[in-house]
Amino acid sequence: MGQIWSEIWSLVPPRGGNRYLKSFQNGGIAYDATMDFWNPYVNRLSRRHDQMMQAARSGKQNIRESSVISGISKKIEMKLVGIARASLDEFLGDYECFLRQREMQQ
Repeated sequence: MGQIWSEIWSLVPPRGGNRYLKSFQNGGIAYDATMDFWNPYVNRLSRRHDQMMQAARSGKQNIRESSVISGISKKIEMKLVGIARASLDEFLGDYECFLRQREMQQ
């Protein structure tokens, strides 16, 4: 069984260097910072808390997935990059609203 998988994976060019991508690194920082920042200010059981955490996670994870899939399908890679950008834009928008609602500087 192991030989079959190694033969299958030998057909797919190696990819997955996401840890070296600045977008992935920054996405990880944003996710970690959100955990530290968001938890004290927003109730963990609220929809807003859940949405912010999911948007931060989704942005980072879709960058990771796009990097891994890039050896198989450029179309899917680009779709995942687009989803990551949309998630991170949603994430940024929520932060801006949070600051604006509290009359804090952006």
